[in-house]
Amino acid sequence: MHLRHPQIDPQLLSETEEQQELRAVLQDFFTEVSGPEEVRKQLATPRGYDETLWARLAGEIGVHGLAIPEEYGGSGFTFAELAVALEESGRALYCAPLLPTVVLAAHALLNSGDRQACERYLPRIADGTLTATVAGFHENEPGVSADRGGFGWVLRGAADFVLDGAGAEVIVVRARTADGVRLFACEPATDTCLRTPRRVLDGTRRQARVEFRDAPATPVGESGQVTTTLDAGRAALAAEQVGGSGHALDATVEFVAQRHQFGRPIGSFQAVKHRLADVLVALEAARSASAYATACVAIASPQLPLAASAAAAVCGETFGLATAEYVQLHGGIGFTWEHPAHLYVRRARSGAVLFGTADQHRTRLAELLGLAGRSAA
Repeated sequence: MHLRHPQIDPQLLSETEEQQELRAVLQDFFTEVSGPEEVRKQLATPRGYDETLWARLAGEIGVHGLAIPEEYGGSGFTFAELAVALEESGRALYCAPLLPTVVLAAHALLNSGDRQACERYLPRIADGTLTATVAGFHENEPGVSADRGGFGWVLRGAADFVLDGAGAEVIVVRARTADGVRLFACEPATDTCLRTPRRVLDGTRRQARVEFRDAPATPVGESGQVTTTLDAGRAALAAEQVGGSGHALDATVEFVAQRHQFGRPIGSFQAVKHRLADVLVALEAARSASAYATACVAIASPQLPLAASAAAAVCGETFGLATAEYVQLHGGIGFTWEHPAHLYVRRARSGAVLFGTADQHRTRLAELLGLAGRSAA
């Protein structure tokens, strides 16, 4: 794989006028419907999010279908437009399962090349009437097996920490067969799928253990390769993390301009300025890494593995830094349950390991660049 000579048009790294308009619409939407109190209310609902808002986001703005081709009921735009929506959802700490449904499941279907599966599920993902997720994608050897029975394929085994695993209406499962690993689409039923919600750090991104007990399933495509789908997920998560980091920095800058000590705003103190400047520098680096990964997904560039892991490492660490300063520079109020800072800290901590740790991504980068195993000169 040739990774040293990127083929990305620099114009793809800048927002178009349409993308800027989309961002403005989304900011207005999330300002209207989101906020700390709304997040807490949504977390208390059975699904963990407001299904009315989910329908509005799909219907009024068309977010769910942005990166889905028109032939499958989408808008026919690219991942670049979807990344704008993901960044703004991350800024607002939106609770609904955009990442598992619109990114992971949708891209798994598209990457499979299975037209029948795409025609069956993608139009309903695009219009917001179907939630979906993936299972077994992170494992070298999936814990789910598939066997052909008298009435078709059935799944047996379990997958843990499945995003939106307790609520998703379709699960794209990576499973072992007698001929190798491949993908299957399963529509969970209570008698064949036991779904147990997990208690996780970030309540805004629910996860569950899913046990398949002779669950009927339909083959999707011919291959079990999911690297491209996972890299799209990493690029999507990076966009979310940029949005969350931006919120943390903006909220902290606003606070330090208002809070006074010794007769002056604490934001005028040099030590505070330096800490916020460090966050800003890190955020700009994260924006660049995220934009590059987004462009690679949008044009199906062979640079995607490199770009996705770079974005995952940089954006995850930036979000961690931004949320740490969010708490620290808010003083005592930043440590309270009433303040939203802890919600962003939880999202940052959980996201930092969702598709691999920063160290794992650096190891992958070294392997991609042919640097693994080299000793320092």
